[in-house]
Amino acid sequence: MAEHDNAKTDPRMSRFGFRKPRIFPPVWLLMCLLAIFALQRWLPLWQMYPSFPAWVGWVLVIPGFILIFIALGGFKKANTGAIPFSESTALVTDGIYRYTRNPMYLGMALILGGVAIRMGSVAVWLPVIFFIFIINRQFVRNEEIFLTAIYGDEFRNYCEKVRRWL
Repeated sequence: MAEHDNAKTDPRMSRFGFRKPRIFPPVWLLMCLLAIFALQRWLPLWQMYPSFPAWVGWVLVIPGFILIFIALGGFKKANTGAIPFSESTALVTDGIYRYTRNPMYLGMALILGGVAIRMGSVAVWLPVIFFIFIINRQFVRNEEIFLTAIYGDEFRNYCEKVRRWL
């Protein structure tokens, strides 16, 4: 069966040529946080450095949460959906979106990175790397296809000016 035939028969396949994910970024974040704690407890591999005081991890965790809330505020201000692949009524390019196209994903990665730094073992970085990989593969790339189809040159011009992550 051809790929375009699959799009007709698979209800998860969008009209944009990709499957809409079943698990959304906040759930991936939670699963990766749980994996970090489990790996630290049962399979730390190699402790790179002693566990830092709790405040060290907060140096990334707090900015991560701030990025997420600022980005959500941008969506609310523009009166458009923040859930991936939901109806988009406006392209948000101001505020934090002048510096990164994906501040919510960046914020989530910072949260994971802050927790991983706090733990100090090699194993806890595996969920951080996995999170970035899965978010890039299932969300960032497909959202770019989605937004290009909706906003065309306006989105392409925005992509030329603003980096994907940092």
